[in-house]
Amino acid sequence: MKNSYIQAKETVERKWYVIDAEGQSLGRVAAKVATVLRGKHKPTYTPNIDCGDYVIVINASKVVLTGNKLEDKKYYNHSRYAGGMRVRTAKVMVEKYPEEMMEVAIKGMLPKGRLGRQMYRKLFVYANESHPHAAQQPVELKIN
Repeated sequence: MKNSYIQAKETVERKWYVIDAEGQSLGRVAAKVATVLRGKHKPTYTPNIDCGDYVIVINASKVVLTGNKLEDKKYYNHSRYAGGMRVRTAKVMVEKYPEEMMEVAIKGMLPKGRLGRQMYRKLFVYANESHPHAAQQPVELKIN
């Protein structure tokens, strides 16, 4: 009988990936990024260990939303004060806050709790092509 491989957090080797979101669907980009952040693309994946890689998402402002999502999709935020509800449409988010829109989509696909927050820290989102992580020599990751 074979034993399962269990990754130790000390032996995790992390790589840096860059994903270009230009012309890609928001959900498809978010699903691919969440998979890489969790480490599910590796053969050494262990569910209770943060074995994922670092991900840089560029061109978040050029992401595509299909259907009528630009007008119909709403993003809610509350300040926890009375009357503190803020509602923004996807069109406003794409124009003014593209990084936040991408981060919300990816964060929703990560596990909730301590482990998910640890994975989320390895995400870097930028609205345009430039990013300050050239020293890490990120490898470009294609989305099918």
